[in-house]
Amino acid sequence: MLYSDFQGLKLSKLGFGLMRLPLVSGEPDAAIDEAALAQMVDYAIQNGVNYFDTAWPYHGGMSETTIGRLLKRYPRESFYLADKYPGHQIRASYDPAEIFEQQLKKCQVEYFDFYLLHNVYENSMKTYTDPQWGILDYLLEQKRRGRIRHLGFSTHGSVQMMREFLAQYGDKMEFCQIQLNYLDWTLQRAKEKCELLREFHMPIWVMEPVRGGKLANPLPEDAAVLQALRPGESCASWAFRWLQTLGLPTVILSGMSSFEQLRDNVHTFSAARPLSEAENNTLLGIAEHMKQSLPCTACRYCCEGCPMGLNIPMLLDIYNEVRVAPSVNAGMRVEALEPGKRPSACIACGKCARVCPQKIDVPKAMREADAILKTIPSWAEVCRQRDEAEKKCRQATR
Repeated sequence: MLYSDFQGLKLSKLGFGLMRLPLVSGEPDAAIDEAALAQMVDYAIQNGVNYFDTAWPYHGGMSETTIGRLLKRYPRESFYLADKYPGHQIRASYDPAEIFEQQLKKCQVEYFDFYLLHNVYENSMKTYTDPQWGILDYLLEQKRRGRIRHLGFSTHGSVQMMREFLAQYGDKMEFCQIQLNYLDWTLQRAKEKCELLREFHMPIWVMEPVRGGKLANPLPEDAAVLQALRPGESCASWAFRWLQTLGLPTVILSGMSSFEQLRDNVHTFSAARPLSEAENNTLLGIAEHMKQSLPCTACRYCCEGCPMGLNIPMLLDIYNEVRVAPSVNAGMRVEALEPGKRPSACIACGKCARVCPQKIDVPKAMREADAILKTIPSWAEVCRQRDEAEKKCRQATR
């Protein structure tokens, strides 16, 4: 197993993400297959994995409870457990003490090795920093008391939002978890996010290294190219090898839902096999093929004459992302905007298209972006569904 040093701790490069666990029937709302997960946890630990990452909303609250039972079989000092505060969920009020105490109880531990502000983005940053909730103050107090060993944050927000948060609170954060893979290197501006985090000397944790499985199952013609270059290695391993080549991440989380995925990942992380320059160029070429993005260069000529004052380059970034894979995270970024600044506000006057050096049909892109975004559940609805799942979980465990 490959390891990273973090403040004197020996962390496995491969982290066990606990968001996509094996299910009894395979259905999204089905119960966690605890027997299958126990086998996976045992194999992971036997092969050097020592970092486990859960969160309050995962599997309707059952991820914390289940991993707590399974890790209880091992000495506390033999593993590192990460959990998160759900300040990104839309609620009428927030009580960090109530949530934190429940999380410790559910996970059957007296402290968390790592604890994160879950998804600091344009809207949730206000929640996390609002003095009436006292979230950050409470968590810093728990850190002082030793109940949190290391405090950090995860984010799906924009580069600008990250810069604002780090400028104000970066001195209180010890690490940052971002979505990082060879597709999002440019699609979600992950390269710029990495550069920003290095500027603030902030260690990088990785989530979504295979883009929810998308990079583990590319188009057949792309898979054939990769398999010809490295026979016997999976397409998923290419995504991890690319991250190893970057040399930036401290921990790379993988949400493994089967023993086969775990075994393949353990094999990948048993030794470093960085990509050659030619292999790296091939992989980034596949990413461009997958994206088929509009070639916006953010020159902002289009913004100068927009009667609605839209941030067109930013909206085109979102459009490029949802074309590849519609996601709640992209929807959250749009919901954080005022209604008059969203793609739906475009009046199709065409001024932007006439001055665009790349000849992008911006009004068409805005229409298509709006249509795709309407198919994505609102974040408020997602939070409502998660709240209901959590209530069922609590009732079932009483």
